[in-house]
Amino acid sequence: MFASSPQIGVVYALLAFGTWGLTAIYFKAVGNVPPVEVLAHRVIWSVPLTALFVSCSRDWPNLATALRDRRTLATLVVSAGLIGTIWFVFVYAVVTDRVLHASLGYFINPVVNVVLGVIILRERLRPMQWLAVALALVGTVNMTWSVGELPWISLVLAFSFAFYGLLRKTVNVGPVSGLFVEASLLAPMALGYLLFLEVRGQGAFSAGGFQLDLLLVAAGPITVLPLVWFTSGARRLRYATIGVLLYLSPTLQFLLAVVVYREPFTHTHVVTFAFIWTGLAVFVGDSLMGQKRHRKGRPARESS
Repeated sequence: MFASSPQIGVVYALLAFGTWGLTAIYFKAVGNVPPVEVLAHRVIWSVPLTALFVSCSRDWPNLATALRDRRTLATLVVSAGLIGTIWFVFVYAVVTDRVLHASLGYFINPVVNVVLGVIILRERLRPMQWLAVALALVGTVNMTWSVGELPWISLVLAFSFAFYGLLRKTVNVGPVSGLFVEASLLAPMALGYLLFLEVRGQGAFSAGGFQLDLLLVAAGPITVLPLVWFTSGARRLRYATIGVLLYLSPTLQFLLAVVVYREPFTHTHVVTFAFIWTGLAVFVGDSLMGQKRHRKGRPARESS
């Protein structure tokens, strides 16, 4: 009973979102390694760890059955490209001192999900959801107008993650099993790149000392464990609870950027984040009210 309780679900969710929010610390620690090389290590060391979890969950038969479907495999090929893009852009943001831009991207992401739902899934938005989208758009336009260029890191992360989530919803493969397939698809290129660097004597692994080697190997657990914790938490919590807790990650990224790494937080950033945070407050409030109305209406429909 305790293992399946909501309290344990909250612990798992906090572990997942907290780790995702603090991963910038890890990527700062390996900041002397080029982002592409860090990405390659993240892919390589994720494969054996995800394989271990798939074995522990005895999900190999289900995964094999799912992969026999060409559409499922093709979808996972595309999602592998998206997750590789997300990983690279985030690492690039950290090592170029743009953690603030990354946090902005993850704040925007829920609103982008809503927009994609309208465009691709033909969903209808409630008035408050339209207001949330409009506020986020105003914040993004303000940043673009004031800085003179699109906040591309924020937009790439927001849209890539939105499309990734949309694609993964269409395949009957679990999160960890899916990550195993995605990492395995990326692994040949990642391994080839690392071997190329080693042959040329330019690889960081084994050349940067034992401590750096351990840090690069740790890219696997840092990538996989939060996903396992998130999956465990999501199974025990209501969707609305997860929807609120997920903002812990970009909030921690924001605090790291401004308080710890002292990234510039100008008047433009204040206005931009104010619009986006207001939009998110409207979005979350409307979602919670919708959940409440749904729960109240369910008994009436069931009894009729």
